Amino acid sequence: MDIAYTIFAFIFGLVFGSFFNVVGLRVPKKESIVSPPSHCTNCNRQLGALDLVPVFSYVLLRGKCRTCKAKISPIYMITELITGLLFAYAFWTIGFQLELAVALIFISLLVIITVSDIAYMLIPDKILLFFGILLIIGRIIVPLDPWWDSIVGAIIGFGILLLIAIISKGGMGGGDIKLFLVIGLVLGTFNTLLTLFIASVIGMITGVIVLKLRGQGRKAPIPFGPSIAIATIIVYFYGDKMIDWYMKLF
Repeated sequence: MDIAYTIFAFIFGLVFGSFFNVVGLRVPKKESIVSPPSHCTNCNRQLGALDLVPVFSYVLLRGKCRTCKAKISPIYMITELITGLLFAYAFWTIGFQLELAVALIFISLLVIITVSDIAYMLIPDKILLFFGILLIIGRIIVPLDPWWDSIVGAIIGFGILLLIAIISKGGMGGGDIKLFLVIGLVLGTFNTLLTLFIASVIGMITGVIVLKLRGQGRKAPIPFGPSIAIATIIVYFYGDKMIDWYMKLF
């Protein structure tokens, strides 16, 4: 039975992943997420049902528009697939508990900000505010132990990133700072610090790889949001175990 529900969660995630692409690409441009309907950005043809089946449409159409044959970015399929896998994994590990709602909302936020940060180097306040309110409600219903750890985590997450931004004179984006406030609210103090550490490691490795691929003469800012999102997912599911393992070393 759990396998059937997990498969359903995966399909559920695929569908929402498709929607998260729309949100992540339109909200930063202050466009409606409802109108106009999904369309090819090259020939402007409105997409039909055959074009909108998550993952499968991309594969069947070989990553091209059915009409003009323009290439479709693989980011759409990747986002759908990752969201599906994360939704399924969340259900598989948490099951039918109230924390599952927190997990799915949290994953949704991280997927959307990853899309927007990759596309525009921007994490919109509207997205953070919307999901932040939902997650505050979630943590009131399903509090951390102790309950005040959410408040301390939010303050520390926001404060450390703000301090880094001040010291680096703008080296840290405002969206990243506000995102860590939300992360601290959900994860608590120690897991927030662990997230920052892992995100920094991932960011450094990613930065080196990207700069090498671009070449030394093509240095440009690299979005930190995806690194934060990956680290946050790791810590959300495994942070307590990682901290326990580390403490046992001493």
